[in-house]
Amino acid sequence: MKTINTTVFFLICCLTAFFTLHAQISLAENWPGFRGPTRQGISNEKNLPAQWSETSNIVWKTPIPGEGWSSPIVFGDRIFVTTATDEGASFRLLCLARKTGTVLWNKQVLRQKPGHKQRFNSYASSTPVTEGENVYIVAFDGSIAAVSNEGDTVWMYRDFEYFSEHGLGVSPILYKDLLIVAFDPSSSGPDTKLGWQKPWDKAVILALDKNTGKVRWEGKRGLSQIAHVSPQIMNFGGEDQLISSAGNVIQGFDPDTGQRIWTVSSPGEGVVPSVVVGGDLIFTTSGFGDSAIRVVRSGGKGDVTETHIAWESADDVPKIPSMLYVKPYLYLVTEAGVAKCFEAATGEVIWRERLDGRFSASPVWADGKIYFLSEKGITTVIQEGAEFKVLAENELNETCKASPAISQGNIFIRSDKHLYCIGNE
Repeated sequence: MKTINTTVFFLICCLTAFFTLHAQISLAENWPGFRGPTRQGISNEKNLPAQWSETSNIVWKTPIPGEGWSSPIVFGDRIFVTTATDEGASFRLLCLARKTGTVLWNKQVLRQKPGHKQRFNSYASSTPVTEGENVYIVAFDGSIAAVSNEGDTVWMYRDFEYFSEHGLGVSPILYKDLLIVAFDPSSSGPDTKLGWQKPWDKAVILALDKNTGKVRWEGKRGLSQIAHVSPQIMNFGGEDQLISSAGNVIQGFDPDTGQRIWTVSSPGEGVVPSVVVGGDLIFTTSGFGDSAIRVVRSGGKGDVTETHIAWESADDVPKIPSMLYVKPYLYLVTEAGVAKCFEAATGEVIWRERLDGRFSASPVWADGKIYFLSEKGITTVIQEGAEFKVLAENELNETCKASPAISQGNIFIRSDKHLYCIGNE
């Protein structure tokens, strides 16, 4: 009897350890691409720090060479971040150990021609994406590559010659076995206003086989203008749709074939904020010239401009930071520091407040808190909800334009000089 009890006790201990470990692994969330696992700036992590400074709650900080405003991504115990050195000509991918910040490798993926861009952009602004096997990058010149976890180039696609009045800022997404990139360029020819201030038909949404780099389909917008919007996947009626917006248009595509399903007119060019979805609504912004927050009901076929716009607002439209949907509210911050909360379903303004500084980074949400990171390196942490309540203001005193990443109990912030890992001490 004693032997049986000992055996049972041993088995119970083993099972308890197994399920405890499994629960910890389940709670440890990766941040595999721009704006995280849902591409919406939402994290399921708990017990994250709300307060830090240059000397407190900093687990580690690691210098990042070169220049780049891509966000870090995290998968397992590895962090990946891109940068450009040699005055932008050397496009590089770095791999860091998540727990220590040690640089495991720093590899040049390709050489690129550092052409025209706006001063607030960089030669490495596109955030990579990973599924844990390879890391997929988009370079300044439109080159696309898959890089292994050890830094070896698996494949490279360089058939799309990209030019934009702004430079490149769009980030790729993964869907099934496809790598999808929305290229919304402008003309490098005699009339540089083509595609920028004049609509044209040269934009393409490109889907590559993530294993081989071969083109699987090319989606066409029709007439549109310049943009840098990372697309989104939305399920409607049990079927997935690729939601992608650009200058002048918001559109839905079949993600398996690239066939365009519907279009909504959305005047404005130079659109940067990424698409956000919630319920049956699609939250977008238009760009310069006719700026508006434009919210579209999903579904429909063809041109649904007259039937599917749920609400619009021309006030306080962000041009760079993406919006944040946390049911039932839609939050935003403009470049000038206006923070705003809407009733997402109706567009009713719940509150409007002013934050200090200018903003390029997109806000993130975790455990009931919203983190707004300014270009000065100040993160304002507020409580989510109908009341504007500041919980903390945290200074790093370095320039920050990349959006934060959250993974496995830590917040990762890239500045112009370092990558920071922030955690509870």
